[in-house]
Amino acid sequence: MSLSLIFAALWALAATCVALLPMRYQYVPGVALLVAAPFLIGYIGLQHGIFLALLGLIGFVSMFRNPLIYFYRRARGEHPEIPR
Repeated sequence: MSLSLIFAALWALAATCVALLPMRYQYVPGVALLVAAPFLIGYIGLQHGIFLALLGLIGFVSMFRNPLIYFYRRARGEHPEIPR
């Protein structure tokens, strides 16, 4: 298994562990995972091509859909309510 896929598996395990934390403890590690994901997906794309990078992107979006929707709405100038 390549290094990029090992990192992706570790990222997925870390994201799962963060999701099990109480909400007040999720912010810092969640933001770190959110920032690291595009770099990891790019690394997967460099080593394995666009198809696996797209699969990684789909997995990332499915795991972080609520924060991504929030940031999208904030970028559009709306003031969205934080989902509970």
